[in-house]
Amino acid sequence: MHHFLSKVLSLLVLALAAWTLSSCSSGLSYYILTPEGPAPSGGGSGIGVGPVSIAAYLDRENLVFQESGNRLAVAESHRWAGDLEDNISSVLATNLGRQLKTGNVRTYPWADDGDLRYQISIDVRQLHGTADGDAFIEAAWRVYSLPDRRMIASKSWTGTEPMTVDGYDELAAAESRLLSRLAAEIARSL
Repeated sequence: MHHFLSKVLSLLVLALAAWTLSSCSSGLSYYILTPEGPAPSGGGSGIGVGPVSIAAYLDRENLVFQESGNRLAVAESHRWAGDLEDNISSVLATNLGRQLKTGNVRTYPWADDGDLRYQISIDVRQLHGTADGDAFIEAAWRVYSLPDRRMIASKSWTGTEPMTVDGYDELAAAESRLLSRLAAEIARSL
C-alpha cells in the first residue's frame, strides 16, 4: 500500500509540475517589429543608428494600449519577444538602409565610427495602440555628421497608422509600418 501511495503521489507531483509549466507558458503571445523588407547588401554611405531610447512607460516587455485620454492598459499576456529598444534600432537601421540605398548601416554601440558618415540618435516618446483603432508614434531624432560630431538636424515627428483588424498582431504590424514612415522622415533630413 505504501508503494502504491508513493507512486500515486509521484504521479500527482509530475502532473502538477507539468500543469504549472504549461500554465506559465500558455496564453502568452510574443511579438516583434519588422522592417519593410531586407536590408540592401554591399557598401554605401555609412550610417550609425543609435542610441535609441524609449519612454519609461514602454520600458517593459508588455505591449501598451491607450484606452482613453490619459489611461493606458498594459497587455499582460502580449509581450515583446526581446528588448524593445534593440528591436526598434534594428528595424530603423534596416529601413534607413533601404531608404538611403546603403548596406553600410550599423546599430549602436559599434566598435568605431571610422567609416560612418552620419550618426542618428532617436527618442521614441510614444508608441502604442489607441482606442480609435490606430497605432501611434511620437519620436524625435538628431543627426550628427561624422567624424566631427556636428549636429546637422534635430527634428520630431508624430504619426498614426490605421489598424486594419483588431488584435495585437495588427498592432505590431501597424507599429512596424510607423517605423518605416519614421525612417523615411529621418532619411529626408540627411
